[in-house]
Amino acid sequence: MKSARIAVIEDEADILEAIEYNLAREGYRVSTSRDGEAGLRLVQRKAPDLVLLDLMLPGLDGLEVCRRIKEDPVTRSIPIIMVTAKDEESDIVLGLGVGADDYVTKPFSPKELLARVRAVLRRGPLRDDAEASGRIVRGEVVIDVRRHEVRVEGEPIVLTATEFRLLRFLAAHPGRVFTRDHILSRVIGEDAVVTDRNIDVHIRSVRQKLREHRGLIETIRGVGYRCQDEEG
Repeated sequence: MKSARIAVIEDEADILEAIEYNLAREGYRVSTSRDGEAGLRLVQRKAPDLVLLDLMLPGLDGLEVCRRIKEDPVTRSIPIIMVTAKDEESDIVLGLGVGADDYVTKPFSPKELLARVRAVLRRGPLRDDAEASGRIVRGEVVIDVRRHEVRVEGEPIVLTATEFRLLRFLAAHPGRVFTRDHILSRVIGEDAVVTDRNIDVHIRSVRQKLREHRGLIETIRGVGYRCQDEEG
């Protein structure tokens, strides 16, 4: 999606200029803003394919901008990459919790930023779990949703209902980071007695059953989990 439209909301002029230059050089169409309120209006007016959003903004901060974008039916499907001043786990968790799709921490290289942008554009907006139907293939791990079956290197493995839902959800959205709370709300059924920290136990069990392919599910320290993005 080299011609994709990207809105960049960043208050530091030098960083904004560098981001705009590198995105434009790759063929992206870039619109920019240096404060939260103007940035929100930009997104509402332009309806870009992706938003790069700094968390530390004057006036309306990045978290509130993210929240408002995701609450608006017109803009909620637009993916957002948060830009954080430093690797603050609490900010990342909050941002992902209000709907951001990924994050990048300053300082970052142009190569890293462009890789994040390409990966998020490739994935598109988050789908409902019900849409993740049919057959999901992640390397040697094959999930047959209709038959409720998982095979590793062609051999079936036995998962509990909760483990199957966890693996299916993460595998359907490779590369996307999910907090424990997000996994809890999107994956775990109402009939299951599970807390956010119990998610760790289920993840550990799934990894054991995936054997040498356990690295498919990655831990993002202090944040949550994601399925490995084999293309990213």
